[in-house]
Amino acid sequence: MRTRPRSKKRRPTFRRLLKTSSMKLENKLKTRQLKQQNIAKKQRKEQKKLRQAVKDAAIRTPRPLETYRKRPGEKEEEDEEEFLESLPTDMMEDEDLQQMSVMARQASFITRDLSSCGPVHSGKRRSSEVLRSYEKVPRKMARTEEKEVIHLLPIKDKTGLIPQTIEKQPEEEEEDEEEGELESSAALTPEQREQLRVQKIHERKLHIASLGSAIISAPYTNMKRVKELRGMLMESDPCVAVTVRKLVMVSLMEIFKDIAPTYRIRPLTSAEKAVKVKKETQQLREFEEGLVSQYKFYLEDLEQTIKDWKQKKKKRSQAVGLESYRGLAEVAVRCLCELLLALPHFNFHNNIIVVLVPLMNDPARKVSDMCCDAFSKLFQQDKVGGASLATVRVISGLIKSLNYNVRPEVLRTLLSLRIKEVEMKKDMEDTAPKKKFLNNKEKKKNLSRMQRKWKKAEEKLEKELLEAEASESKDRKIKLHTEILNIVYLIYFRILKKAQKSVLLPAVLEGLANFAHLINLEFFDDLLSVLQSLIQSGDLTNRESLHCIQTVFTILSGQGDVLNIDPLNFYSQLYGMLPRLHAGAPNDDIIIVLQCLEAMLTRRRKQVTLQRAMAFIKRLSTLSLHVLPNASVGILAASRAAVHAFPKSDFLLDNEVQGSGFFLPELDEPEHCNAQNTALWELHTLQRHYHPVVRQFAAHLCQGAPSEGSAALAVDLSRRSPVELFDVYSVRDMSFNPPVAPPVRMNYRLSTNPVCPPLSIKCV
Repeated sequence: MRTRPRSKKRRPTFRRLLKTSSMKLENKLKTRQLKQQNIAKKQRKEQKKLRQAVKDAAIRTPRPLETYRKRPGEKEEEDEEEFLESLPTDMMEDEDLQQMSVMARQASFITRDLSSCGPVHSGKRRSSEVLRSYEKVPRKMARTEEKEVIHLLPIKDKTGLIPQTIEKQPEEEEEDEEEGELESSAALTPEQREQLRVQKIHERKLHIASLGSAIISAPYTNMKRVKELRGMLMESDPCVAVTVRKLVMVSLMEIFKDIAPTYRIRPLTSAEKAVKVKKETQQLREFEEGLVSQYKFYLEDLEQTIKDWKQKKKKRSQAVGLESYRGLAEVAVRCLCELLLALPHFNFHNNIIVVLVPLMNDPARKVSDMCCDAFSKLFQQDKVGGASLATVRVISGLIKSLNYNVRPEVLRTLLSLRIKEVEMKKDMEDTAPKKKFLNNKEKKKNLSRMQRKWKKAEEKLEKELLEAEASESKDRKIKLHTEILNIVYLIYFRILKKAQKSVLLPAVLEGLANFAHLINLEFFDDLLSVLQSLIQSGDLTNRESLHCIQTVFTILSGQGDVLNIDPLNFYSQLYGMLPRLHAGAPNDDIIIVLQCLEAMLTRRRKQVTLQRAMAFIKRLSTLSLHVLPNASVGILAASRAAVHAFPKSDFLLDNEVQGSGFFLPELDEPEHCNAQNTALWELHTLQRHYHPVVRQFAAHLCQGAPSEGSAALAVDLSRRSPVELFDVYSVRDMSFNPPVAPPVRMNYRLSTNPVCPPLSIKCV
């Protein structure tokens, strides 16, 4: 055997070169085969268009791919040239080069099946036999033209390598399957269709329940399940789309309420992200980031559902009809209201407020009431005032943008604000005694060394306790409440100035009466003149006029007591309004009357004359004759308070006439009606009233309303205010309080005693 000289640089062996060249040829042929598959796909699309245009015509077979190929001679020559150019001829022997040329001419690499990935040479079989076996394998070019295949790993057996492929299902078949399902469901009877729908809903419920339980049990590791559950909001099955979407909305709402932390999550800075942290900290960060992201997407889905309903568009899918979007929107609004109340501290709370405030004025009564109730509860539970301030700002902007054309319920929600203390005027604060603070030198003089040490330790401990409790300072709370009240007054004063004949006026007057004790003194003169002009105009109802009077006397009973004002006109207005009040079921105006009487007579007894007080007591006694029992009890309790405030009013209990003139009951001026010349004869009539509490109050007043003795009232009646007694004995629930005693039942029996009469009667 001929020995070859050993070179310094190792030359590539024939087998290695053969393998390299075969791989290059394989890549070229694979590229060509992909091109042929793309051409086949285009041909299929053309066939689909032809089928739609001409359904009954014969479908022509696509043009075979062999027509696009070159002649075999040209192909072999080009492949041979490429193959020879790719070989490193400077590192090969002449014999090896000749053998490679001969093998290239045989075109065995071109006819080889591309799906096989095994080596060409084997230790057991010669290379020529292996090449001939690959030559015998039939080509798959014609098949790939018809169907798209996916090549799998080959299988090796005794005969050699067996290629494995799988057919890829085209899109046409998927569409055909969907059409087939629709046709099959259309062929079912209504009962079968309903059973199929119930079965699908049951399957979706189980899937939702499994996802929800997995998320709640381990929220740190199963945050991806939230995305999967949120994907069910796009349910495409028309039979169950509406029901499934509603269930998913409510389920996600409850899940977020359970897994959301009790703090606001802020985004991490770039510096914090660059720092290496523990595994637990990193897991917490990933959970918080995923939670905020999914919560944001969920809120956007709810908002988009509401927008689709308002705009009457079907943007998402054709699975839900336009008429079904109303139900979906109502569920979305309910979920937003629940999150508004449950997560006021969490992210995107202001975004929820911005979405829900315009819906308070929605034409749909159910949606509007839902939003108004939610904000009323938010105001009641907001102790600090941050959420209330954000809401009031949005409401103010909404009312101004709609030119005061909003529902009165929008303004009545402001009555639920928890505002009890605000910042007063600066000049009043300056007059208050200031607390003297000690500097360091004075502390050292007044305290010993040990005392200073203990004092320092106490201050440090108090500071740590405040930080641990995370309690809000009182100053911040008062500042927020002051800002809220300023915005509320801005809303009320704008309506009083620009929309006095609006339907919002009753709500404005009620709100002014509710917050009148917090109004600054600088607004008193203008407000009193506006309210007086409203009452004298005659355009107000009894309830609206009562609210105006209540506002005036609430102001004068609080900060306005320093003003030298005699509101005689408002006394006359209330005195003339008492006989015109409704005596039937809607007697809620009596509550406002009782509140006004407390502010007008009891609190201002030093500014009220005896003539005026006796006139009111006489008219209240007349009013108590023709109202419901709970109103009679409240009015008699107010008369008792007036008798205690004005002891000389017992003239009304005397039969002898004192003074001169006659009582003029038709005159609406309490100062000039000569009430001292009449008597409270109504109390004798009320002592025969069917309500026992009314009888007790009437008998008590006839005796001069004593605080002690046999004629005194019971403790539960004497210690309650007139408003409380009105609520306690209300007949709003169609129940009598106290309950009516059962009738006396008579038992008749015959007697067998000859001495006694034959019939005896026994009362039970």
